[in-house]
Amino acid sequence: MPDLSGHERGRRFLPVFPTLCLLAAVLALVYLFQGITAETWDYSLHRRVPIVIALALVGTAVGVSSVVFQTITANYILTPSVMGLDNLYVFLQTLVLCLAGGSQLAVMHSPLYFMMSLLLMVFVSTGIFFYMFRGQNGGNVYFVVLVGMIFGVAFGGLSNFMQVLIDPSEFAVLEGRLFASFNRVNEELLLAAFLVILAALACLAFDLRNLDALTLGRSAAIALGVNYKWLVLRSLVIVALLSSASTVLVGPVTFLGILIVSIARALLPTYRHAALLPGAALVGMCSLTFGMLFTERWLNFSVPLSVIVNFAGGIYFIYLIMRIKRI
Repeated sequence: MPDLSGHERGRRFLPVFPTLCLLAAVLALVYLFQGITAETWDYSLHRRVPIVIALALVGTAVGVSSVVFQTITANYILTPSVMGLDNLYVFLQTLVLCLAGGSQLAVMHSPLYFMMSLLLMVFVSTGIFFYMFRGQNGGNVYFVVLVGMIFGVAFGGLSNFMQVLIDPSEFAVLEGRLFASFNRVNEELLLAAFLVILAALACLAFDLRNLDALTLGRSAAIALGVNYKWLVLRSLVIVALLSSASTVLVGPVTFLGILIVSIARALLPTYRHAALLPGAALVGMCSLTFGMLFTERWLNFSVPLSVIVNFAGGIYFIYLIMRIKRI
């Protein structure tokens, strides 16, 4: 096989991006305008436009954060959600409601509450990630998965304990926030989520070459002049920020990231993050929009999109674990 230069390798992937952009645009237009009549024009577009924006934001945040997280951990089966970030979201939401009481229910959908939840999740999740990847066991995938499962079970148990103590009427409101839903998008949070994700992507753009070097391993990256500790710290904060923004916006979807990244890596078999990150974002948009079309127009809302994603992603994750064991 000939040794291709960087420009030649880049040209191989050029047709993929126009195809993904066209597919994302077509799926978005079909979702927006299919079945619209003159009588339902205003109502349908008013409902569907925020959903399409939320799908694009969540697909971008989950896809990009999963690619960066896999680069940091040097493992292609781990994503932030798999490591217990969803249970952390449930725990923090339950804790806030349990401590603040029913008087805070009215502000749980405000941009201020969104930013508070976001900062809290970023702080806690970054600390957890640092604990899991420090020391000699940081590169052991089984150790990392085990620690992630322990944190997830611990947060889940604490959440269940507090939910028993909450008033039933307040728990009904909380329960609606603990399950991922793309049909109940809070329009007030879209601008805040867009600004947060845009800021995270802008910071990440300065580290693309360093992330490319990091794929060679810690020692090779340091030998190439990469400030490893500072890069990992900055990248973990960005990953926590993107993951938390998507989770707070629509709720937890555990196995969405592993599906998006696997498809993106199959379409773009390269180590260059300048291609992988936008590719993962486009794949996330296409996948979520197609999933919404499938569940709304063909399944008639009989099965939520999050259930389908977690079912397919869970099976694929088990397959990846078993394949690594065979190797």
